[in-house]
Amino acid sequence: MKTLNVDVAVIGGGTAGLGAYRAAKAHTDSVVMIEGGPYGTTCARVGCMPSKLLIAAAESVHQIEKAPAFGVHPQGEIVINGREVMDRVKRERDRFVGFVLEGVDEIPSQDKISGYAKFIDNNTLTVDDHTQITAKRIVIATGSRPAYPAVWNELGDRLIINDDVFNWDDLPSSVAVFGPGVIGLELGQALKRLGVEVVMFGLGGQVGPLTDPAVMAYADKAFNEEFYLDADVRLESMKRIGDAVEIQYLDKDGEFKVITVDYVLAATGRRPNVDKLAIENTSLELDERGVPVADHFTLQTSAENIFIAGDASNQLPLLHEAADQGRIAGDNAGRFPDIRAGLRRSKISAVFSDPQIAMVGETYKEITTRLGNCGCFETGEVSFENQGRSRVMLRNKGMLHVYGEHGTGRFLGAEMMGPNAEHLAHLLAWAHQNKMTVAEMLDMPFYHPVIEEGVRTALRDLNAKLHLGPEMIKHCLDCGPGC
Repeated sequence: MKTLNVDVAVIGGGTAGLGAYRAAKAHTDSVVMIEGGPYGTTCARVGCMPSKLLIAAAESVHQIEKAPAFGVHPQGEIVINGREVMDRVKRERDRFVGFVLEGVDEIPSQDKISGYAKFIDNNTLTVDDHTQITAKRIVIATGSRPAYPAVWNELGDRLIINDDVFNWDDLPSSVAVFGPGVIGLELGQALKRLGVEVVMFGLGGQVGPLTDPAVMAYADKAFNEEFYLDADVRLESMKRIGDAVEIQYLDKDGEFKVITVDYVLAATGRRPNVDKLAIENTSLELDERGVPVADHFTLQTSAENIFIAGDASNQLPLLHEAADQGRIAGDNAGRFPDIRAGLRRSKISAVFSDPQIAMVGETYKEITTRLGNCGCFETGEVSFENQGRSRVMLRNKGMLHVYGEHGTGRFLGAEMMGPNAEHLAHLLAWAHQNKMTVAEMLDMPFYHPVIEEGVRTALRDLNAKLHLGPEMIKHCLDCGPGC
């Protein structure tokens, strides 16, 4: 078996691993990166980029279907060629993966080790049966994988995960989506708009990542206007019959239903890839999910020489978070023992459904858990149903809740479903990271007519409820009509 002695070993070659490798190399040339699967990152291969390609195709169909409401009547039947849809998705997906691989190719071959790593102790790793590495510091950046009940494996190739969708050559006739989270909502709605019959099921009533009950209820209603969604289904049975899956369940009225679908899409969450690292051979302290506990700002675990980053850290499984965490963990592994707190940005997340869902800063659940029932915060609200620019574009669905602290007037966070929520969330995230008060945010410029005026309406409502500004004016003449 080959033996290596290095300063830093990075386990994983995805977004976090690549970031950690490059950050560590700024301090030492003695760095290796271990990867057991294909390079290309989850985002580029099976995550954010291919899903947005599918969503873009679905949005083009939706715009044609909406055209008659503007007095524009496309001639003839809308024909969706599933093979052409999936061909573009795969071609563009491969293009994005290619960009990542170009960066990987620039890494010296001696720094890349192929295989799956396991811990022997806090400083020693074996890679498959060919290499043993002694590393002064180690970064765990092994990512995550889809998680679903093991019994579903009885469905064979009729059970798919999001990875499988992007390998389709054509679109199926019907899909049952289990899990109305980010992945389930995005793919389920896109497939529905592309002509696939879709039903969606969940457990516990959760819709998307939302925690605000009012915003979640609105989202549940909005999605149900487009396809059947039961966020707390009473499932009776699910079994494979030939090349299909039969699902028996009680609907929302308690009536027994039997449906048959081509595929079951498991979008029931993701599991950090730390269970096959033999971490029991280390001194790492683990949380209730078996994930190493790490400092939020340094990404250092309970073992001072081991750091963790990205989806494997079980913090916020998003690409920009993985990139930030990778840089912090790699930098600290490289400069150890002179570790430093890295910049952790305000939280921002989005679901690219229609309307979009977005969350910024502290969630409603986090605020209520932290502050309890002390009456220390208020919620400002706006509906997009009568918001001027939204109605002009016939995109007038959704609501925005913004949260502010009594006394200080500080903006705490927001949850929303609405048009262009991805852009509204960025404005609010910048304000949150700068620790702005609601009054300071209201001093910022707002053009007319734009969807962003809805943010101002919600902030004015919040400012009034915090007793820091005047009561809301129903028809604000300084804003122009429909704001």
